[in-house]
Amino acid sequence: MIKFLFARDTWQEVWDSLSKNKLRTMLTMVGVWWGILLLIGLLGSAKGLENSFNRLFGSFATNSVFVWGQNTSIPFKGFQEGKLVRLTLTDAKKVEENVEGIEFVVPRNQNQSQVVRKFLSGNFSINGDFPLLDKVQKKKLIHGRFLNQSDIDDNRKVAVISEDIYKQLFEKDEDMIGQLIQINSMNFTVVGMFENGNVNMGPTSDIHIPFTTFQQIFNQGDNIGFMMITGKPEFDITQIEADAKLILKNLNDVHPKDERAFGSFNLGKEFKKITGFLVGMQFLTWFVGIATLIAGVFAIGNILLITVKERTKEIGVRRALGATPFEIKRQIVVEAVFITLLAGFLGIITGGWILIALDSAFGQGDEAVIVNASVSIGVVFLSLIILVVLGTLIGLIPAFKATSIKPIDALREE
Repeated sequence: MIKFLFARDTWQEVWDSLSKNKLRTMLTMVGVWWGILLLIGLLGSAKGLENSFNRLFGSFATNSVFVWGQNTSIPFKGFQEGKLVRLTLTDAKKVEENVEGIEFVVPRNQNQSQVVRKFLSGNFSINGDFPLLDKVQKKKLIHGRFLNQSDIDDNRKVAVISEDIYKQLFEKDEDMIGQLIQINSMNFTVVGMFENGNVNMGPTSDIHIPFTTFQQIFNQGDNIGFMMITGKPEFDITQIEADAKLILKNLNDVHPKDERAFGSFNLGKEFKKITGFLVGMQFLTWFVGIATLIAGVFAIGNILLITVKERTKEIGVRRALGATPFEIKRQIVVEAVFITLLAGFLGIITGGWILIALDSAFGQGDEAVIVNASVSIGVVFLSLIILVVLGTLIGLIPAFKATSIKPIDALREE
């Protein structure tokens, strides 16, 4: 078989067969070319969307949920409906200790305050945070550092500001590290600046100061605005959310069936919806691509049946001169696989050009919709294997048709 594939006469016969009607051959290849083009183009686009999504959410621990206190809706233990539930550091500690599957619990506080620097000012969101926040919601630092444990222990008046704050309060290219800004009429030293995120998940982050310092300047005591709960990858964040709320209800004398006492935003649930959409899109792409390929390959089979009909007399001569049925079948299958692979290669090349064009048009900059649209080498090889298998199977139909005619009848064909 190897010797046959590398024989010059084999490929000369393939060329002669296909070149007799070039237009028909080209039209036959269109179906397979289009199928591979769709497969490569759509899979690459889906990968580009996935890369864009991962870039947007890469700094977040996606298996997370935000929980905060609200007003009760059911009277309980002597408390009337409408009681305001205030979460505390103790609540956060109890949740961390008693809910299975939790990796981190990050208590957070937030308030609006006027921020002043020299003659410039503005109202911004001030966040009281622990250094742990940088593990579950990674900040892309441009200059300086994030908060550390010494800032918490010593109640330091330090601040990490966003890029937007820098643009509003500082001159262009001015070094902000070590500079003073006033928050709530108190001086804070800027120790870092972080890049603005492309997507807002959870509360706005303009300025981060130590949690303990926030408690003092805003007179918060042990109260917290909300907590960010991050689950271990193997645990269901929806179950963790339910367990955490149940413990919080017990700690705050809230009726077990009160659904309004605690608000929450389940980032893990939303993340699963998006990843499910991406998986569904990839499945649909494979389905559409392979279905189109099969249709194209069937078109090749039909054309080869016509070609076999036209070559009936030639096949009869070859049979009369001693060619075996296997040799006839082999030649026709090789023609089918060759046409299929040639169309497939053209489809892969065209699909690659389309992905390059997509990346050039939509994959540049911080707000890119499709990032690095591409397909892996494994996908390309798998596509070629599918083409070889389909080409072989479809080639067998005209091959058996060619050998089903007796040599004497083939020679009589006009």
